[in-house]
Amino acid sequence: MKPALTQFGTQMSQLTGVRAIMKDIIETLRAGSGQEFINLSAGNPVILPEVEQLWRDCTAELLASAEYGEVVCRYGSSQGYQPLIDAVRMDFNRRYGLNLTDRNILITPGSQSIYFYAANAFGGYTAPQQEIDKQAEVFNPKSKIQNLKSIVLPLSPDYTGYGGVSLIPEAVVACKPTLDIDEAAHRFKYRPDFSQLSIDQTTGCVIFSRPCNPTGNVLSDDEVKKIAAMASAFDVPVFIDSAYGPPFPALNFTEMTPIFGGNIIHCMSLSKAGLPGERIGIAIGDEQIIQVLESFQTNMCIHSPRYGQAIAARAINSGALADIGINVIRPYYQSKFDVVETTLEQAMPKDLPWFLHRGEGAIFAWLWLKDLPMTDWEFYQELKQVGVILVPGSSFFPGLREDWRHKQECLRISLTATNQEIETAMKRLAQMVEKVYQGK
Repeated sequence: MKPALTQFGTQMSQLTGVRAIMKDIIETLRAGSGQEFINLSAGNPVILPEVEQLWRDCTAELLASAEYGEVVCRYGSSQGYQPLIDAVRMDFNRRYGLNLTDRNILITPGSQSIYFYAANAFGGYTAPQQEIDKQAEVFNPKSKIQNLKSIVLPLSPDYTGYGGVSLIPEAVVACKPTLDIDEAAHRFKYRPDFSQLSIDQTTGCVIFSRPCNPTGNVLSDDEVKKIAAMASAFDVPVFIDSAYGPPFPALNFTEMTPIFGGNIIHCMSLSKAGLPGERIGIAIGDEQIIQVLESFQTNMCIHSPRYGQAIAARAINSGALADIGINVIRPYYQSKFDVVETTLEQAMPKDLPWFLHRGEGAIFAWLWLKDLPMTDWEFYQELKQVGVILVPGSSFFPGLREDWRHKQECLRISLTATNQEIETAMKRLAQMVEKVYQGK
């Protein structure tokens, strides 16, 4: 059966970004014919024993409680499970000196859904309407206005999923960054280019991740406040994707302060805190913005799964979730980045223009091979021949329409493998880098 698809149906039925690459990776692994691959493409967090035990303990508590039936056998509020809302409110008010109320918090099925709601509530085409002649305060029936509100990504590259959140693809607009390069150390860092960043009356919302997937970049407090101030001048909401940030999972390797208030919507996920299967997202911000997102959620899926919310409330209230982020999750991935960094420093040719992004957080490393003699996709294919699977970097520039060679010169390296696998893969990568540059 081949039913006719609408414009939106056609768009949403296509694989985009890393999901399209993952299809190729899965097919490669299946057709490996006995070849062993070191797969450094995964975004799934490692199942750490202490983290799994936390969720087992919280589940046991829920199962033993009188609350279980109400949680699993009942519908709930679209805003979220009240004990989880209360847990977030109390924790954040105590931790950050805030004055949140229940109406400042929304629980969603994963943080990806927050950006889908936001992109389509605030970005895209405004409804056609009769223009009001403000001078005469009368309707002009001949005028039909439909303006495009953009979804601005102020620092590219960024999370590939932002490319698929809008039903109006042309609404997503990214800004080319500036690059701080330390050639002697073979390191670099992306920074927002405020001379190119445009936020005005045509902007619907702003979205960025901090720490960033894929690069591990952390925007400074001043950079975040400057972006928020630019947006505030036009009543534009700023959605900060803190899926890797503090207080949980606290996957920041450098000091950073979550920013709250005003037009900022602080967005979190419990996926990297060990609950990717339960799809728990948290949005904290202005009550009016939260109400818009909640209404969107009501129409889409009623509410987020309540089982995951119930065990998350227990983990937050006990303080165990924040503790495990700082003492278990963060050091685990930081040590993995250290293996990548150390091995590349030892194995990569010193005379070639390779640059590792500063490791400031998240569960990935980001490598830039300047003047790579082939595309990132072609290099990805070459690495497969030596049993290494990485993710081509060009998938992580959604909305950046400028023709920029840099987009085809980067690779994302997952930190979810064993130390030995990472070390072996980086050595094979270094050998392949030397080979393709010599071939040039």
